[in-house]
Amino acid sequence: VVLTLVIGPAIWMFRNLMAEVKRIDILLNRTREDYSTKAELREDMRMVTEALYRLEDKLDKVLEKRL
Repeated sequence: VVLTLVIGPAIWMFRNLMAEVKRIDILLNRTREDYSTKAELREDMRMVTEALYRLEDKLDKVLEKRL
């Protein structure tokens, strides 16, 4: 009975730890897949910069008309 009370919870805890390790491994693999590459980041930053330049040009035109 004492042996069962010691080994039973130990096996249950080991099983839960292994399930958690497997879950973390899956999340780590998903994280690696979801990150963008440097080329993708550069392209996105270029697009944002171009949009900001267009917005700046439009604001300049509006401010010129007011003066």
